[in-house]
Amino acid sequence: MAATKFYNYLKVVQSATPYAKRVEQLSSRIFGEVARPNTSAKSMRIVNMFSSQPIEQRADIKNYYPRHVEIHVLMRNLRNYGLFRDEHEDFKEEIKRLRELRGKGKPKKGEGKRSKK
Repeated sequence: MAATKFYNYLKVVQSATPYAKRVEQLSSRIFGEVARPNTSAKSMRIVNMFSSQPIEQRADIKNYYPRHVEIHVLMRNLRNYGLFRDEHEDFKEEIKRLRELRGKGKPKKGEGKRSKK
């Protein structure tokens, strides 16, 4: 019984009636194919573009730049353990220490300008 239904469907689709054309278009739309077979090359380019994977999910785009945030956190932890030397961070800490020695550092909590009034 099922084979005869499938045979009838194939017979209907292969015929050139308007109903067969409409069924073929609906079938193509359901299964993600091009609905009209006489689509131009320009339109097919758009169809292929929309059917491809999004650009931000492609591996070559996603892995183009290194993972800066993770690398920064790793290097900061290694610096805290004494396994990595960051000269720029050392310089910034030295400048901050020298400012505090001259009295230019931030005041402690409760010792700011507003508390001296």
